Amino acid sequence: MFTGIVEEVGEVLSIEDSGTNRIFVIGARMTPELRIDQSVSHNGVCLTVVDLITNPVLFATTGYRVTAVKETLERSTLGDLKPGDGVNLERSLRIGDRLDGHMVQGHVDRVVECIGVKDEEGSWEFTFALPAEKHLLVQKGSICLNGVSLTIASLDTTAFSVAIIPYTFEHTTFRSMRAGDSVNVEFDVLGKYVERMLAR
Repeated sequence: MFTGIVEEVGEVLSIEDSGTNRIFVIGARMTPELRIDQSVSHNGVCLTVVDLITNPVLFATTGYRVTAVKETLERSTLGDLKPGDGVNLERSLRIGDRLDGHMVQGHVDRVVECIGVKDEEGSWEFTFALPAEKHLLVQKGSICLNGVSLTIASLDTTAFSVAIIPYTFEHTTFRSMRAGDSVNVEFDVLGKYVERMLAR
């Protein structure tokens, strides 16, 4: 379980295919604090640390490996990542910590397209194409985009938008996002459970 509050932007160091899986080596400042079997959110996708990489010269942990299976690659943008790309990272929530974002599972529901970026001279407005699950979106409700907990600022019949403050812009991959880019979306888990209950 996560909160959608990005700790840092890591870097994809290398990518290797293994059958239908894809193995990523990620470099991040938090790496020395990680342990094998720990869950880390990568652009909103929960992946398990399977190996820690130590530089034999520096005697320091310099990266870690995670594996994404076929279903994850098909449902998210992880399959589009290339070496050198930035990745929003967040470690799992610890009981007793403050919940600054909202409850995020790290289970991406779908990918949507960014259709507009507007500089508001103090903040940025990012607009996205409305997904088929539009009934799960509520104006001023929570949504997780590329692992970032955000509030839906506006919502109409074709699109929705979020407002990004300068800190979030500078400390996440939103700083490099452009119109035409795809983003991982996780809808608010409460809305998904309500939908399931009403469908019974």
